[in-house]
Amino acid sequence: QVQLVESGGGLVQAGGSLRLSCAASGRTFSNYGMGWFRQAPGKEREFVAFINQSGGSTHYAESVKGRFTISRDNTKKAVYLQMNSMKPEDTAVYYCAARTGVWAVVDAARYDYWGQGTQVTVSS
Repeated sequence: QVQLVESGGGLVQAGGSLRLSCAASGRTFSNYGMGWFRQAPGKEREFVAFINQSGGSTHYAESVKGRFTISRDNTKKAVYLQMNSMKPEDTAVYYCAARTGVWAVVDAARYDYWGQGTQVTVSS
């Protein structure tokens, strides 16, 4: 069991940067792989990034590779998404999610817990 709360969303100009945070409750945060997903209006929720339990392995969607970086701090029970060189198409509600499986998964249905989401808007 884990509860997740995202923060750090806001308005940023194209080419700018933003860092999202996800704070987790409970005492077993390190047991979960963590993912970031996003959902734009009228579109399906899509995978953005994944980081494994130890933080030693990451996986990114092709659309954000080289621009976004996922990280975690198991002591602080938090996961982060550093977003650089942002584009208008990055505009969406961003969610963090947790799963108990070992491997990186891009399907939102395979995640067990979700945060409430935080809005990110990139202006041109």
